[in-house]
Order: sequence, then C-alpha cells, then structure tokens
Amino acid sequence: MSPDPAEPWPATARAPGRAASRGSVTAEFAAVIPAVLIVLLACLAALQVAGLQLRLQDASTNAARALSRGDPESAVAVQLDRAVAGARLTVVHRGDVVCAESAAEPPAGIASLSGITVRASGCARSGGL
Repeated sequence: MSPDPAEPWPATARAPGRAASRGSVTAEFAAVIPAVLIVLLACLAALQVAGLQLRLQDASTNAARALSRGDPESAVAVQLDRAVAGARLTVVHRGDVVCAESAAEPPAGIASLSGITVRASGCARSGGL
C-alpha cells in the first residue's frame, strides 16, 4: 500500500482522539471573548469615573475659593456646572471656613449604568484670596 501524497502524515501516525478535539480551540476562544470584553468595559468605566472625580475635585476647590472671596452662590454654581456638566453644589459654612461640596453622576456611557454618584469637596478660609 503506497502512502497518499495529499496526506502529510500516514493515518497510523496521527494522535488518537485528534478528530474528537478538532475545533476545541475555537470553542474555548469563543467562550473567553465575552469575559475579556466585560473586563475591558469595567476598566474603561473605572477610568471614566476616575476622570470625573478629578474634574469634580478641581471644580469644588475652585468653587470654595470663589465663595470665600464673596462671589454669589448662583454664579459659583454656574461655574461648577460649566466645569462638570450636571454637578450639584452644596455650600457649608464651618466657622471661618466655607466648603463647597459637589456631586455628579457619570455622563452617558459605560459608567452611567453603574448608578455611582461621585462626590468631592473643597474648603477655603472665608475672606481669603
């Protein structure tokens, strides 16, 4: 019996059960892809929330400075909303210190589905520059 030139290996040289495992790598890959995508989306959402936290903290600090200089609360709230869309301002006076506490939800995107509310506060001495 002469070997078939189209087959690189004779039938007796093949590993047993190879035909049964054919396509298993494709199936494993297809099972892993959704998990990898979920982890990737979670990382992107975390970055979005972290960026919002940084912007909100900076805006709260600026709002506290403006309030300590005597700027009207309504004008400071507009500035805060310009810096972080949808941010809410709460002003708290503690002795000679004025604090601007703000909160915001992540904008439309991956992180908005989490229901997280990001909060930040900044304080400044009243009458300060």
